[in-house]
Amino acid sequence: MSSSCLSHHHHQAVRPRRGGRFPGPGRRPAASASFALPAPRRRRAVPAAMSAEASRGVEPAEAAPGAAGQQAMLGEMAEDAAVWCAVNGLVVGDRADPRSGTVPGVGLVHAPISLLPARFPASFWKQACELAPIFNELVDRVSLDGEFLQSALSRTKLVDEFTARLLEIHEKMMALSKKEDIRLGLHRSDYMLDSETNSLLQIELNTISSSFPGLGSLVSELHRTLLNQYGKVLGLDSKRIPQNWAATQFAEALGRAWAEYNNDSAFVLMVVQPEERNMYDQYWLVNHLKESYGVKSIRKTLAQVEAEGQVLADGTLVIDGRAVAVVYFRAGYAPTDYPSEAEWRARLLMEQSSAIKCPSISYHLVGTKKIQQELAKPNVLERFLDNEEDIAKLRRSFAGLWSLDNEEIVKSAIEKPDLFVLKPQREGGGNNIYGRDLRDTLIKLQKEQGESLAAYILMQRIFPKSSLTPLVRGGDCFEDLTISELGIYGAYLRNKDKVILNNQCGYLMRTKVSSSNEGGVAAGFAVLDSIYLTDEVSTTHHSLTYS
Repeated sequence: MSSSCLSHHHHQAVRPRRGGRFPGPGRRPAASASFALPAPRRRRAVPAAMSAEASRGVEPAEAAPGAAGQQAMLGEMAEDAAVWCAVNGLVVGDRADPRSGTVPGVGLVHAPISLLPARFPASFWKQACELAPIFNELVDRVSLDGEFLQSALSRTKLVDEFTARLLEIHEKMMALSKKEDIRLGLHRSDYMLDSETNSLLQIELNTISSSFPGLGSLVSELHRTLLNQYGKVLGLDSKRIPQNWAATQFAEALGRAWAEYNNDSAFVLMVVQPEERNMYDQYWLVNHLKESYGVKSIRKTLAQVEAEGQVLADGTLVIDGRAVAVVYFRAGYAPTDYPSEAEWRARLLMEQSSAIKCPSISYHLVGTKKIQQELAKPNVLERFLDNEEDIAKLRRSFAGLWSLDNEEIVKSAIEKPDLFVLKPQREGGGNNIYGRDLRDTLIKLQKEQGESLAAYILMQRIFPKSSLTPLVRGGDCFEDLTISELGIYGAYLRNKDKVILNNQCGYLMRTKVSSSNEGGVAAGFAVLDSIYLTDEVSTTHHSLTYS
Protein backbone atom coordinates (compact mmCIF):
# COMPACT_ATOMS: atom_id res chain seq x y z
CA MET A 1 0.00 0.00 0.00
CA SER A 2 1.40 3.39 -0.99
CA SER A 3 1.01 6.31 1.35
CA SER A 4 0.09 9.75 0.13
CA CYS A 5 2.19 12.88 0.09
CA LEU A 6 0.63 15.03 2.80
CA SER A 7 -0.04 18.73 3.06
CA HIS A 8 -1.79 18.31 6.42
CA HIS A 9 -0.49 18.77 9.95
CA HIS A 10 -0.11 15.07 10.68
CA HIS A 11 2.89 13.13 9.48
CA GLN A 12 2.75 9.87 7.58
CA ALA A 13 5.62 7.77 6.31
CA VAL A 14 5.82 6.42 2.79
CA ARG A 15 5.37 2.67 3.17
CA PRO A 16 6.83 0.00 0.89
CA ARG A 17 4.61 -1.45 -1.79
CA ARG A 18 4.87 -4.80 -3.46
CA GLY A 19 6.22 -5.09 -6.93
CA GLY A 20 7.93 -1.69 -6.74
CA ARG A 21 10.55 -0.97 -9.37
CA PHE A 22 14.09 -0.04 -8.51
CA PRO A 23 14.75 2.85 -10.87
CA GLY A 24 18.23 4.08 -11.66
CA PRO A 25 21.18 2.03 -12.83
CA GLY A 26 24.77 2.62 -11.99
CA ARG A 27 27.63 1.72 -9.77
CA ARG A 28 27.66 3.94 -6.67
CA PRO A 29 29.78 4.11 -3.53
CA ALA A 30 28.32 2.51 -0.45
CA ALA A 31 28.53 5.40 1.97
CA SER A 32 26.63 8.07 3.95
CA ALA A 33 26.15 11.36 5.85
CA SER A 34 23.07 13.34 7.01
CA PHE A 35 21.45 16.38 8.36
CA ALA A 36 18.14 16.12 10.08
CA LEU A 37 15.84 18.82 8.85
CA PRO A 38 13.73 20.48 11.51
CA ALA A 39 10.18 19.25 11.19
CA PRO A 40 8.59 21.69 8.73
CA ARG A 41 5.21 23.21 9.36
CA ARG A 42 2.81 21.59 6.90
CA ARG A 43 0.22 23.91 5.48
CA ARG A 44 -3.35 23.22 4.55
CA ALA A 45 -2.97 24.74 1.15
CA VAL A 46 -4.42 23.83 -2.21
CA PRO A 47 -1.53 22.71 -4.43
CA ALA A 48 -0.80 24.69 -7.57
CA ALA A 49 -1.84 22.88 -10.74
CA MET A 50 1.13 21.14 -12.22
CA SER A 51 -0.41 20.24 -15.55
CA ALA A 52 -2.04 23.63 -15.90
CA GLU A 53 1.28 25.34 -15.19
CA ALA A 54 3.33 23.09 -17.48
CA SER A 55 5.85 25.11 -19.45
CA ARG A 56 5.44 26.02 -23.08
CA GLY A 57 6.86 23.28 -25.24
CA VAL A 58 5.84 20.57 -22.76
CA GLU A 59 3.08 18.21 -23.81
CA PRO A 60 -0.14 18.58 -21.75
CA ALA A 61 -0.83 15.90 -19.16
CA GLU A 62 -2.65 12.88 -20.46
CA ALA A 63 -5.60 11.76 -18.35
CA ALA A 64 -4.48 13.60 -15.24
CA PRO A 65 -5.51 11.58 -12.19
CA GLY A 66 -8.04 12.83 -9.67
CA ALA A 67 -7.14 14.00 -6.17
CA ALA A 68 -6.90 10.51 -4.70
CA GLY A 69 -4.95 9.27 -7.71
CA GLN A 70 -2.58 12.21 -7.54
CA GLN A 71 -1.85 11.61 -3.87
CA ALA A 72 -1.25 7.92 -4.56
CA MET A 73 1.10 8.87 -7.40
CA LEU A 74 3.10 11.18 -5.16
CA GLY A 75 3.41 8.43 -2.56
CA GLU A 76 4.57 6.02 -5.25
CA MET A 77 7.07 8.57 -6.60
CA ALA A 78 8.38 9.28 -3.09
CA GLU A 79 9.07 5.59 -2.54
CA ASP A 80 10.76 5.26 -5.91
CA ALA A 81 12.85 8.31 -5.07
CA ALA A 82 13.93 6.88 -1.70
CA VAL A 83 14.90 3.58 -3.36
CA TRP A 84 16.83 5.42 -6.09
CA CYS A 85 18.72 7.44 -3.48
CA ALA A 86 19.69 4.26 -1.63
CA VAL A 87 20.97 2.35 -4.66
CA ASN A 88 22.66 5.34 -6.29
CA GLY A 89 24.48 6.87 -3.31
CA LEU A 90 22.32 9.95 -2.76
CA VAL A 91 22.77 9.46 0.97
CA VAL A 92 23.77 11.29 4.14
CA GLY A 93 24.56 10.27 7.70
CA ASP A 94 21.67 9.80 10.10
CA ARG A 95 21.88 12.08 13.13
CA ALA A 96 20.11 9.39 15.14
CA ASP A 97 23.21 7.20 14.84
CA PRO A 98 26.14 8.70 16.80
CA ARG A 99 28.69 6.95 14.54
CA SER A 100 27.22 8.18 11.26
CA GLY A 101 29.57 11.18 11.07
CA THR A 102 32.78 9.23 11.74
CA VAL A 103 32.41 5.65 10.47
CA PRO A 104 31.79 5.26 6.71
CA GLY A 105 28.85 3.05 5.80
CA VAL A 106 27.15 3.32 9.20
CA GLY A 107 23.80 5.03 9.76
CA LEU A 108 22.69 5.96 6.26
CA VAL A 109 19.52 7.79 5.21
CA HIS A 110 18.58 9.28 1.88
CA ALA A 111 19.42 12.96 1.48
CA PRO A 112 16.50 15.35 2.06
CA ILE A 113 15.09 16.09 -1.40
CA SER A 114 12.35 17.80 -3.33
CA LEU A 115 10.27 15.22 -5.18
CA LEU A 116 9.96 17.35 -8.32
CA PRO A 117 12.33 19.92 -9.85
CA ALA A 118 11.85 23.66 -9.52
CA ARG A 119 10.86 25.50 -12.67
CA PHE A 120 13.51 28.03 -13.54
CA PRO A 121 13.46 30.48 -16.47
CA ALA A 122 16.01 29.52 -19.14
CA SER A 123 17.05 33.16 -19.59
CA PHE A 124 18.08 33.49 -15.92
CA TRP A 125 19.77 30.09 -16.03
CA LYS A 126 21.88 31.29 -18.97
CA GLN A 127 22.70 34.52 -17.12
CA ALA A 128 23.86 32.62 -14.00
CA CYS A 129 26.04 30.24 -16.03
CA GLU A 130 27.69 33.11 -17.91
CA LEU A 131 28.63 34.80 -14.63
CA ALA A 132 30.64 31.84 -13.30
CA PRO A 133 33.89 32.31 -15.27
CA ILE A 134 33.76 36.08 -14.65
CA PHE A 135 33.48 35.56 -10.88
CA ASN A 136 36.28 32.96 -11.07
CA GLU A 137 38.58 35.49 -12.70
CA LEU A 138 37.52 38.21 -10.25
CA VAL A 139 38.39 36.04 -7.23
CA ASP A 140 41.85 35.37 -8.66
CA ARG A 141 42.53 39.04 -9.42
CA VAL A 142 41.35 40.24 -6.01
CA SER A 143 43.38 37.53 -4.25
CA LEU A 144 46.58 38.99 -5.71
CA ASP A 145 45.93 42.41 -4.17
CA GLY A 146 46.99 41.77 -0.58
CA GLU A 147 46.88 45.44 0.35
CA PHE A 148 43.24 45.68 -0.76
CA LEU A 149 42.24 42.65 1.31
CA GLN A 150 44.06 43.87 4.41
CA SER A 151 42.67 47.39 4.08
CA ALA A 152 39.07 46.36 3.33
CA LEU A 153 39.02 44.04 6.35
CA SER A 154 41.06 46.25 8.71
CA ARG A 155 38.07 47.34 10.79
CA THR A 156 36.35 43.97 10.66
CA LYS A 157 39.33 42.27 12.29
CA LEU A 158 39.05 44.57 15.31
CA VAL A 159 35.69 43.07 16.24
CA ASP A 160 35.76 39.65 14.57
CA GLU A 161 38.45 37.39 15.98
CA PHE A 162 37.99 34.73 13.32
CA THR A 163 38.59 37.18 10.46
CA ALA A 164 41.52 38.62 12.43
CA ARG A 165 43.19 35.19 12.64
CA LEU A 166 42.76 34.61 8.91
CA LEU A 167 44.23 38.05 8.19
CA GLU A 168 47.14 37.29 10.50
CA ILE A 169 48.07 34.25 8.39
CA HIS A 170 47.61 36.28 5.22
CA GLU A 171 49.85 39.03 6.58
CA LYS A 172 52.59 36.51 7.39
CA MET A 173 52.47 35.22 3.81
CA MET A 174 52.72 38.81 2.51
CA ALA A 175 55.73 39.45 4.75
CA LEU A 176 57.42 36.38 3.26
CA SER A 177 56.50 37.58 -0.27
CA LYS A 178 55.12 34.09 -0.74
CA LYS A 179 53.64 33.57 -4.19
CA GLU A 180 51.14 30.88 -5.12
CA ASP A 181 52.20 30.09 -8.69
CA ILE A 182 49.53 27.40 -9.07
CA ARG A 183 46.13 28.65 -7.92
CA LEU A 184 43.02 26.48 -7.71
CA GLY A 185 39.53 27.75 -6.93
CA LEU A 186 36.39 25.63 -6.57
CA HIS A 187 33.67 28.22 -6.07
CA ARG A 188 29.90 28.44 -5.84
CA SER A 189 27.95 31.63 -6.43
CA ASP A 190 24.44 31.57 -4.93
CA TYR A 191 21.46 33.42 -6.41
CA MET A 192 17.76 33.96 -5.92
CA LEU A 193 15.16 35.31 -8.33
CA ASP A 194 13.68 38.47 -6.86
CA SER A 195 9.97 38.73 -7.61
CA GLU A 196 9.95 42.46 -6.79
CA THR A 197 12.42 43.38 -9.54
CA ASN A 198 12.18 40.22 -11.68
CA SER A 199 15.96 39.89 -11.59
CA LEU A 200 18.60 37.34 -10.66
CA LEU A 201 20.46 38.59 -7.57
CA GLN A 202 23.55 37.16 -5.90
CA ILE A 203 23.26 36.04 -2.28
CA GLU A 204 26.94 35.29 -1.73
CA LEU A 205 30.08 33.92 -3.33
CA ASN A 206 31.58 30.84 -1.66
CA THR A 207 35.34 30.38 -2.10
CA ILE A 208 35.90 27.69 0.55
CA SER A 209 34.24 24.30 0.99
CA SER A 210 31.64 24.77 -1.75
CA SER A 211 29.60 21.74 -0.80
CA PHE A 212 27.27 19.32 -2.59
CA PRO A 213 28.88 18.92 -6.02
CA GLY A 214 28.54 15.16 -5.46
CA LEU A 215 24.98 14.87 -4.19
CA GLY A 216 23.75 17.87 -6.17
CA SER A 217 24.73 16.11 -9.40
CA LEU A 218 22.73 13.07 -8.35
CA VAL A 219 19.50 14.98 -7.66
CA SER A 220 19.35 16.08 -11.31
CA GLU A 221 19.73 12.41 -12.28
CA LEU A 222 17.03 11.36 -9.81
CA HIS A 223 14.51 13.90 -11.13
CA ARG A 224 15.28 12.91 -14.72
CA THR A 225 14.61 9.27 -13.80
CA LEU A 226 11.30 10.14 -12.12
CA LEU A 227 10.12 12.22 -15.07
CA ASN A 228 11.06 9.47 -17.50
CA GLN A 229 8.66 7.27 -15.57
CA TYR A 230 5.90 9.70 -14.57
CA GLY A 231 6.44 12.69 -16.86
CA LYS A 232 3.82 11.76 -19.45
CA VAL A 233 1.05 11.87 -16.87
CA LEU A 234 2.45 15.02 -15.29
CA GLY A 235 2.98 16.83 -18.59
CA LEU A 236 6.72 17.22 -17.88
CA ASP A 237 9.71 16.53 -20.12
CA SER A 238 12.86 15.14 -18.47
CA LYS A 239 14.99 16.78 -21.19
CA ARG A 240 14.26 20.15 -19.59
CA ILE A 241 16.38 19.23 -16.56
CA PRO A 242 19.92 20.43 -17.41
CA GLN A 243 22.80 18.00 -17.10
CA ASN A 244 24.79 18.51 -13.92
CA TRP A 245 28.45 17.49 -14.06
CA ALA A 246 29.58 19.25 -10.87
CA ALA A 247 31.15 16.17 -9.25
CA THR A 248 33.15 15.06 -12.29
CA GLN A 249 34.23 18.61 -13.14
CA PHE A 250 35.35 19.40 -9.58
CA ALA A 251 37.29 16.12 -9.66
CA GLU A 252 38.79 17.11 -13.01
CA ALA A 253 39.97 20.45 -11.58
CA LEU A 254 41.55 18.68 -8.59
CA GLY A 255 43.13 16.09 -10.91
CA ARG A 256 44.59 18.70 -13.24
CA ALA A 257 45.91 20.72 -10.31
CA TRP A 258 47.58 17.54 -9.02
CA ALA A 259 49.16 17.07 -12.48
CA GLU A 260 50.47 20.66 -12.48
CA TYR A 261 52.18 20.03 -9.14
CA ASN A 262 54.16 17.34 -10.98
CA ASN A 263 54.83 14.79 -8.25
CA ASP A 264 53.39 11.39 -9.16
CA SER A 265 53.73 10.05 -5.62
CA ALA A 266 51.87 12.98 -3.98
CA PHE A 267 48.32 12.83 -2.64
CA VAL A 268 45.33 15.14 -2.52
CA LEU A 269 44.66 16.05 1.12
CA MET A 270 41.02 16.65 1.97
CA VAL A 271 40.75 18.64 5.20
CA VAL A 272 37.53 17.57 6.92
CA GLN A 273 35.59 18.14 10.14
CA PRO A 274 35.92 15.54 12.93
CA GLU A 275 32.26 14.59 12.49
CA GLU A 276 31.05 14.84 8.91
CA ARG A 277 27.62 13.50 8.05
CA ASN A 278 28.01 14.93 4.58
CA MET A 279 31.08 12.76 3.94
CA TYR A 280 29.50 10.98 0.97
CA ASP A 281 29.21 14.16 -1.03
CA GLN A 282 32.99 14.33 -0.51
CA TYR A 283 33.56 10.66 -1.32
CA TRP A 284 32.02 11.18 -4.75
CA LEU A 285 34.92 13.50 -5.58
CA VAL A 286 37.43 11.06 -4.05
CA ASN A 287 36.06 8.23 -6.22
CA HIS A 288 36.08 10.28 -9.43
CA LEU A 289 39.64 11.41 -8.71
CA LYS A 290 40.84 7.86 -8.23
CA GLU A 291 38.90 6.24 -11.10
CA SER A 292 39.41 8.94 -13.75
CA TYR A 293 42.85 10.33 -12.87
CA GLY A 294 44.50 7.67 -10.72
CA VAL A 295 44.95 10.24 -7.94
CA LYS A 296 44.78 9.05 -4.35
CA SER A 297 43.31 11.12 -1.52
CA ILE A 298 43.72 11.18 2.24
CA ARG A 299 41.26 12.68 4.71
CA LYS A 300 42.53 14.50 7.78
CA THR A 301 41.12 16.91 10.33
CA LEU A 302 42.98 20.13 11.12
CA ALA A 303 44.07 18.59 14.42
CA GLN A 304 45.47 15.55 12.62
CA VAL A 305 47.34 17.79 10.16
CA GLU A 306 48.95 19.58 13.10
CA ALA A 307 49.92 16.31 14.77
CA GLU A 308 51.16 14.48 11.65
CA GLY A 309 52.27 17.27 9.31
CA GLN A 310 55.55 18.99 8.53
CA VAL A 311 56.95 21.22 5.79
CA LEU A 312 60.29 20.09 4.37
CA ALA A 313 63.12 22.46 3.47
CA ASP A 314 62.01 22.51 -0.19
CA GLY A 315 58.46 23.50 0.83
CA THR A 316 56.89 20.05 0.40
CA LEU A 317 53.96 19.41 2.74
CA VAL A 318 54.19 15.95 4.26
CA ILE A 319 51.31 14.40 6.24
CA ASP A 320 51.97 11.14 8.04
CA GLY A 321 54.99 10.54 5.79
CA ARG A 322 53.11 11.26 2.52
CA ALA A 323 53.74 14.23 0.22
CA VAL A 324 50.71 16.42 -0.51
CA ALA A 325 50.15 18.03 -3.91
CA VAL A 326 46.76 19.67 -3.28
CA VAL A 327 45.04 20.68 -0.05
CA TYR A 328 41.26 20.71 -0.55
CA PHE A 329 39.43 22.34 2.35
CA ARG A 330 36.04 20.94 3.34
CA ALA A 331 36.58 22.41 6.81
CA GLY A 332 38.22 25.53 8.18
CA TYR A 333 35.52 28.02 7.17
CA ALA A 334 33.95 28.55 10.61
CA PRO A 335 35.28 29.49 14.08
CA THR A 336 34.01 26.15 15.42
CA ASP A 337 36.55 24.41 13.15
CA TYR A 338 39.33 25.92 15.30
CA PRO A 339 38.59 24.82 18.89
CA SER A 340 42.26 25.17 19.91
CA GLU A 341 45.54 26.68 18.77
CA ALA A 342 46.46 23.34 17.18
CA GLU A 343 43.99 23.92 14.34
CA TRP A 344 45.37 27.40 13.67
CA ARG A 345 48.91 26.00 13.61
CA ALA A 346 47.75 23.45 11.03
CA ARG A 347 46.23 26.15 8.84
CA LEU A 348 49.45 28.18 8.95
CA LEU A 349 51.58 25.10 8.27
CA MET A 350 49.64 24.28 5.10
CA GLU A 351 49.73 27.89 3.94
CA GLN A 352 53.52 28.00 4.33
CA SER A 353 53.97 24.92 2.16
CA SER A 354 54.32 24.65 -1.61
CA ALA A 355 51.17 22.49 -1.85
CA ILE A 356 48.34 23.93 -3.93
CA LYS A 357 45.69 25.25 -1.54
CA CYS A 358 42.01 25.15 -2.46
CA PRO A 359 41.49 27.79 -1.29
CA SER A 360 44.64 29.70 -0.43
CA ILE A 361 44.26 32.11 2.48
CA SER A 362 43.79 35.00 0.03
CA TYR A 363 41.07 33.16 -1.95
CA HIS A 364 39.37 32.43 1.37
CA LEU A 365 39.37 36.12 2.33
CA VAL A 366 37.90 37.14 -1.05
CA GLY A 367 34.80 35.15 -0.09
CA THR A 368 34.07 37.17 3.06
CA LYS A 369 30.86 39.20 3.24
CA LYS A 370 32.80 42.43 3.70
CA ILE A 371 34.74 41.93 0.46
CA GLN A 372 31.46 41.17 -1.32
CA GLN A 373 30.15 44.50 -0.08
CA GLU A 374 33.37 46.33 -1.03
CA LEU A 375 33.27 44.95 -4.58
CA ALA A 376 29.72 46.29 -4.97
CA LYS A 377 30.92 49.87 -4.41
CA PRO A 378 31.24 52.20 -7.43
CA ASN A 379 34.49 51.86 -9.43
CA VAL A 380 35.89 48.97 -7.35
CA LEU A 381 35.33 46.23 -9.95
CA GLU A 382 37.23 48.38 -12.44
CA ARG A 383 40.29 48.00 -10.20
CA PHE A 384 40.36 44.28 -10.97
CA LEU A 385 38.64 43.71 -14.33
CA ASP A 386 39.16 45.34 -17.71
CA ASN A 387 36.21 44.09 -19.73
CA GLU A 388 33.33 46.58 -19.41
CA GLU A 389 30.74 44.05 -20.51
CA ASP A 390 31.87 41.58 -17.82
CA ILE A 391 31.74 44.34 -15.19
CA ALA A 392 28.20 45.26 -16.27
CA LYS A 393 27.11 41.60 -16.04
CA LEU A 394 28.46 41.32 -12.50
CA ARG A 395 26.85 44.58 -11.38
CA ARG A 396 23.48 43.47 -12.74
CA SER A 397 23.61 40.51 -10.33
CA PHE A 398 24.55 42.52 -7.23
CA ALA A 399 21.86 43.02 -4.61
CA GLY A 400 22.00 46.14 -2.46
CA LEU A 401 24.98 45.83 -0.07
CA TRP A 402 25.93 48.41 2.55
CA SER A 403 28.27 48.84 5.49
CA LEU A 404 26.77 49.94 8.81
CA ASP A 405 28.59 53.26 8.41
CA ASN A 406 25.76 54.25 6.08
CA GLU A 407 23.44 55.96 8.59
CA GLU A 408 20.59 56.44 6.12
CA ILE A 409 20.48 52.75 5.25
CA VAL A 410 20.72 51.74 8.92
CA LYS A 411 17.81 54.08 9.69
CA SER A 412 15.77 52.54 6.87
CA ALA A 413 16.59 49.03 8.10
CA ILE A 414 15.44 49.88 11.64
CA GLU A 415 12.19 51.33 10.26
CA LYS A 416 11.59 48.49 7.77
CA PRO A 417 13.61 45.50 8.99
CA ASP A 418 11.76 43.03 6.77
CA LEU A 419 13.37 44.60 3.70
CA PHE A 420 16.93 43.81 4.84
CA VAL A 421 19.22 41.00 6.02
CA LEU A 422 22.05 41.59 8.52
CA LYS A 423 25.03 39.36 7.76
CA PRO A 424 28.09 38.65 9.93
CA GLN A 425 31.39 37.35 8.52
CA ARG A 426 30.34 33.70 8.68
CA GLU A 427 29.95 30.82 6.23
CA GLY A 428 27.29 28.13 6.40
CA GLY A 429 23.60 28.45 7.27
CA GLY A 430 22.16 29.82 10.48
CA ASN A 431 24.14 33.04 10.92
CA ASN A 432 22.03 35.77 9.31
CA ILE A 433 19.74 38.12 11.25
CA TYR A 434 16.21 39.07 10.16
CA GLY A 435 13.11 41.03 11.16
CA ARG A 436 12.75 42.12 14.77
CA ASP A 437 16.13 40.60 15.68
CA LEU A 438 17.71 42.71 12.95
CA ARG A 439 16.11 45.89 14.31
CA ASP A 440 17.14 45.09 17.89
CA THR A 441 20.72 44.30 16.84
CA LEU A 442 21.07 47.53 14.86
CA ILE A 443 19.71 49.64 17.74
CA LYS A 444 22.12 47.91 20.13
CA LEU A 445 25.06 48.47 17.78
CA GLN A 446 24.14 52.13 17.33
CA LYS A 447 24.08 52.68 21.09
CA GLU A 448 27.49 51.06 21.49
CA GLN A 449 28.93 53.24 18.68
CA GLY A 450 32.07 51.15 18.54
CA GLU A 451 33.96 49.19 15.93
CA SER A 452 31.40 46.38 16.30
CA LEU A 453 29.50 47.94 13.37
CA ALA A 454 32.27 46.65 11.11
CA ALA A 455 31.49 43.03 11.98
CA TYR A 456 28.34 43.10 9.81
CA ILE A 457 27.02 44.16 6.44
CA LEU A 458 23.44 45.00 5.48
CA MET A 459 21.97 43.40 2.40
CA GLN A 460 18.80 43.99 0.46
CA ARG A 461 16.37 41.20 1.22
CA ILE A 462 15.37 39.19 -1.84
CA PHE A 463 11.79 38.03 -2.24
CA PRO A 464 11.48 34.91 -4.41
CA LYS A 465 8.06 33.49 -5.25
CA SER A 466 6.89 30.60 -3.10
CA SER A 467 5.10 27.49 -4.30
CA LEU A 468 3.62 24.35 -2.78
CA THR A 469 6.20 21.60 -3.13
CA PRO A 470 6.33 17.87 -2.33
CA LEU A 471 9.37 17.20 -0.13
CA VAL A 472 10.82 13.89 1.07
CA ARG A 473 12.80 13.53 4.28
CA GLY A 474 13.56 10.31 6.13
CA GLY A 475 11.14 8.38 3.87
CA ASP A 476 8.25 10.73 4.72
CA CYS A 477 6.61 12.78 2.00
CA PHE A 478 4.87 16.07 2.79
CA GLU A 479 3.98 19.30 1.04
CA ASP A 480 4.82 22.82 2.11
CA LEU A 481 5.27 26.30 0.70
CA THR A 482 8.87 26.70 -0.42
CA ILE A 483 11.38 29.02 -2.08
CA SER A 484 14.58 28.05 -3.89
CA GLU A 485 18.18 29.21 -4.19
CA LEU A 486 20.42 28.42 -7.15
CA GLY A 487 24.15 27.87 -6.72
CA ILE A 488 26.41 27.83 -9.79
CA TYR A 489 29.73 26.02 -9.42
CA GLY A 490 32.90 27.34 -10.97
CA ALA A 491 36.37 25.84 -11.32
CA TYR A 492 39.50 27.94 -11.90
CA LEU A 493 43.06 26.69 -12.27
CA ARG A 494 46.04 28.85 -13.16
CA ASN A 495 49.78 28.18 -13.32
CA LYS A 496 51.60 31.51 -13.34
CA ASP A 497 50.42 33.30 -16.51
CA LYS A 498 48.58 30.32 -17.98
CA VAL A 499 44.88 29.82 -17.25
CA ILE A 500 44.36 26.05 -17.46
CA LEU A 501 40.69 25.95 -16.44
CA ASN A 502 38.00 28.60 -16.08
CA ASN A 503 34.62 26.90 -16.26
CA GLN A 504 31.07 26.93 -15.07
CA CYS A 505 30.71 23.34 -13.93
CA GLY A 506 27.29 22.32 -12.70
CA TYR A 507 24.85 23.67 -10.17
CA LEU A 508 23.19 23.18 -6.81
CA MET A 509 19.50 23.89 -6.26
CA ARG A 510 18.39 24.15 -2.64
CA THR A 511 14.78 24.48 -1.63
CA LYS A 512 13.58 25.49 1.82
CA VAL A 513 10.28 25.98 3.57
CA SER A 514 9.38 29.64 2.94
CA SER A 515 8.78 30.26 6.66
CA SER A 516 12.52 29.58 7.28
CA ASN A 517 14.97 32.44 6.84
CA GLU A 518 18.03 30.23 6.46
CA GLY A 519 18.90 28.05 3.52
CA GLY A 520 21.77 25.65 4.28
CA VAL A 521 21.17 21.93 3.66
CA ALA A 522 24.04 20.80 5.88
CA ALA A 523 22.83 23.18 8.59
CA GLY A 524 19.40 21.53 8.41
CA PHE A 525 17.31 24.26 6.78
CA ALA A 526 16.81 23.04 3.21
CA VAL A 527 16.48 20.07 0.85
CA LEU A 528 18.38 19.24 -2.33
CA ASP A 529 16.64 20.00 -5.61
CA SER A 530 17.21 20.42 -9.35
CA ILE A 531 16.05 22.72 -12.16
CA TYR A 532 13.32 22.40 -14.78
CA LEU A 533 14.02 24.98 -17.50
CA THR A 534 11.08 26.99 -18.78
CA ASP A 535 10.48 29.88 -21.17
CA GLU A 536 8.74 31.79 -18.39
CA VAL A 537 10.08 34.69 -16.34
CA SER A 538 9.35 33.43 -12.83
CA THR A 539 10.29 30.37 -10.84
CA THR A 540 7.98 27.98 -8.96
CA HIS A 541 7.84 24.30 -8.18
CA HIS A 542 5.76 21.74 -9.90
CA SER A 543 3.00 20.20 -7.87
CA LEU A 544 -0.11 18.18 -8.47
CA THR A 545 -3.60 19.59 -8.66
CA TYR A 546 -6.63 18.45 -6.70
CA SER A 547 -9.78 18.18 -8.79
